[in-house]
Amino acid sequence: MESRDVEAAAKRLQGKIHNIHVSSSQTFSTMSGCELYLKCENRQKTGSFKVRGAYNKLAILKENGGCERVIASSAGNHAQGVSFASAQLGMQATIVMPKSTPIAKVSATQGYGAEVVLAGDNYDECYEEAKRIQEEKKAIFIHPFDDEDVIAGQGTIAYEILHDLPNCDVIVVPAGGGGLLSGISFYAKQINPRIKIVGVQAEGADAIVQSFKQGKHCSTASVNTIADGIAVMNPGDLTVKMIQENVDEMVTVSDDEIASTILLLLEREKQVVEPAGACSLAAVLNHKIDVEGKRVVCVLSGGNIDVSFIHKVVEKGLVTRGRNMKFKTPMLDVPGSLEKMAHILHEANANIIEVRYDRIQADLNLNETIIHIGVEVSSKEHGAKMIAMLEENGYEITLE
Repeated sequence: MESRDVEAAAKRLQGKIHNIHVSSSQTFSTMSGCELYLKCENRQKTGSFKVRGAYNKLAILKENGGCERVIASSAGNHAQGVSFASAQLGMQATIVMPKSTPIAKVSATQGYGAEVVLAGDNYDECYEEAKRIQEEKKAIFIHPFDDEDVIAGQGTIAYEILHDLPNCDVIVVPAGGGGLLSGISFYAKQINPRIKIVGVQAEGADAIVQSFKQGKHCSTASVNTIADGIAVMNPGDLTVKMIQENVDEMVTVSDDEIASTILLLLEREKQVVEPAGACSLAAVLNHKIDVEGKRVVCVLSGGNIDVSFIHKVVEKGLVTRGRNMKFKTPMLDVPGSLEKMAHILHEANANIIEVRYDRIQADLNLNETIIHIGVEVSSKEHGAKMIAMLEENGYEITLE
């Protein structure tokens, strides 16, 4: 692959997708100690960067003599990218998705014109069914990341970043299978070898981090993270090789850090970002990377988060930031006991959001109960002051 392949992909995509310029964030710049910019692919066509690689791949197939039918296996963003691109280029697409795929994602993929086949309980089973259908229908399989044309398409993000911010020092990129990271790192290093490229994975899905550290392709036996868009056990052979050659650093972030960052993006930037897409900013805000005084671009890779899942992520983010707290304490099981505690919490300016009694404890006296309280506070410091007030009034507090 050469830099001109990425530039050719950028020409193919011109007018077909959104060119969302990098935007500065004073809030996150102050929090991180750097000059921070966001590349918001959560606002891209189909809600993620995946449309870039899919469109470039299908356009090349059409240029090289035509292709009537394509097939892909995906539970999310790749599915919608292939479906959109095939509709734009007059091709027929079949997308194999797991049976457990949320109806909203199935409907979105069908809405772009693809035929959806539900098969299997995970990606590997989907992939096997897609390969079977490929043979049956004589279709061309579109890999989500381990393909040079797909990688060149994803690399157009670096092409746009360097046009918007040519003096950029660091680009931070989420990584799952590695297509986005390999494409961005390849092109950026071709144009300016001094740019530092950092890849970010979730702690519970760190195959590329392991590959990077060990200098060879590694896969994991399982994945466990809220960042489903980068929950990949087996990254690409090609992508891992390119990452070894062009990426400077790989780091991980926890699910708590991801959730907290999603909440910050909602509150401060009014941006809806999926867990995978928030990993880059999470790494910077949690000081996993040295960015002091540098010009840094965080790629927010997608925004396709299920509405039913948002409240869970927000709750997790509130707990991580100390905005929601749970604790328990023994209490006399007599009238007025809860009112006394509620008065102290009122004085501490804490809002009670949950109360639960537990009277089934072997070591409790007959007139005692364990009360479990959930409260809303403004910060970890506010929560600590509330706990101190309760303890000053004789309560034995245990955080949950």
